[in-house]
Amino acid sequence: MQGVLFYTVVCSFALGVFIRSLYAVTLPYIVWIVLLGLVLVVLWRKKSTSAFALQLLCVGISLLAFSLGCIRMEFATQTTNTDPIRSIYNQEVTLVGTVAKEVDVREKSQHVYVQTASSRILVLVDSNEAVAYGDEVSVTGTVTEPESFETDLGREFDYEGYLAAKKVHAVMPFAEIVVLESAAGNFIIDWLLSFKYAFMERIELLILEPYAGLGEGLLLGVKQALGEELEASFRESGIMHIVVLSGYNIMLVVVFVMYVFATVLPYRLRLLCGGCVIVLFACMVGLSATVIRASAMAVLGLIAQATGRTYAVLRALFVTGTMMLLHNPYLLVYDIGFQLSFVATLGLIAFSPLLERYVQWMPTVLKLREFLVATVATQITVTPLLLYHIGSFSIVAIAVNLLVLPAVPVAMLATFCAGILAFIYVPLAVPIAFIAQQFLTYIATIATIFASLPFASITVPILPFWIIACCYVLILCLYVFLYKLGSTSVSITESSVSSWTIVEEKTLLKNSSNASNNVPIFFR
Repeated sequence: MQGVLFYTVVCSFALGVFIRSLYAVTLPYIVWIVLLGLVLVVLWRKKSTSAFALQLLCVGISLLAFSLGCIRMEFATQTTNTDPIRSIYNQEVTLVGTVAKEVDVREKSQHVYVQTASSRILVLVDSNEAVAYGDEVSVTGTVTEPESFETDLGREFDYEGYLAAKKVHAVMPFAEIVVLESAAGNFIIDWLLSFKYAFMERIELLILEPYAGLGEGLLLGVKQALGEELEASFRESGIMHIVVLSGYNIMLVVVFVMYVFATVLPYRLRLLCGGCVIVLFACMVGLSATVIRASAMAVLGLIAQATGRTYAVLRALFVTGTMMLLHNPYLLVYDIGFQLSFVATLGLIAFSPLLERYVQWMPTVLKLREFLVATVATQITVTPLLLYHIGSFSIVAIAVNLLVLPAVPVAMLATFCAGILAFIYVPLAVPIAFIAQQFLTYIATIATIFASLPFASITVPILPFWIIACCYVLILCLYVFLYKLGSTSVSITESSVSSWTIVEEKTLLKNSSNASNNVPIFFR
């Protein structure tokens, strides 16, 4: 019963956020919903433990949670509407603030998030400007309201909502920027970014392009380092997710660190070090919604290990998602990366155990069976969203993932070791860098070959949202059918979910999310 109530609450809360994001649910309606929920809860108390009373309880709690979601989104909307930056739209001004996050360097411009005294604004400056995180800057330009635009495949991209999810409500394109003072930000993040850039310089010294960029993408999620051609090949072949940081990338780093400390630190101290590495790594690569969700789930897994508790991965996913929506409700509707990451993880958890018994013919060498199950499971749940938001679908994704995924951990480990050894003595890193380049070349070559096929991907016309909703209803029916067909109880085990790894004696989820953050690049 507790499990039913838990999922009732979190799903109803998310539904409230979703409905309020799309429609204006006024305060009188919310009050009536709350009153109705309270009445049902009171009726439950009177009818005690009967089955009908429990149904009243579920409905009453769901209405209360739904109203809470509406209220949370209402507060967020009011905060957006009262942002002082809105009063100077379409005016040329000079603002002083601090660069609040790592500068996003594009081909022809840089996206600089400047935090002023009262607001955060996205400033677009020339790519040659020398500006970095923590700089105190003066920016001059015209403040504009973010506007929706049409993507290359005809989809309307809600740019205002996308930036609102980043707590940004204004854009200053083609601005002039002057650095007033350097290193005014958080010294820990500043140090982490300095290490990141130094690490990337050594990778680029040891490995040829574009393979150095691919290595940086695998380790640090730096998609811009891929180059346009290779990035397009990865999208067409359906493996863009390997350079979008997820729990898979994060846990590979953590497991490596814990392995290094295995001989010098006690068990629980190693878990503490793993948690610290997760937090520092997330800060270094950028606190995107995908990284935060994956990092939070990984930390929960380490806490479960340290306390000797069972890690309920599905519940951890919903707890993490709910906490993120409480903090920033705009993520649910306007952050495509969050949506894809969540449903991919959900698909991995739900479908992997059910699909395992149908692929016994696949050999287990190089974990091919596990990679096949994980790829199919995630593709089932992310495809409707991809078709709705992006409009394209890779036909060759499953085949490419089977060929590429076994090489990814080796490429990541070799690239990481080469970069670290280069800090000590560059010639020591050369042999490791050579191995890394061979695996990176293999990954890039496979992606390029399959992307060049005429049937590599298909493009679909714009789909109404009700079709996507129907698709997920069918996916739910498919899950129920497979579940009943197999057994009455299916447990998630290490052998049935390819995204699990063994750390010491216990099992820890490392979520291999297929969340490709396919957001159109603005003012590239």
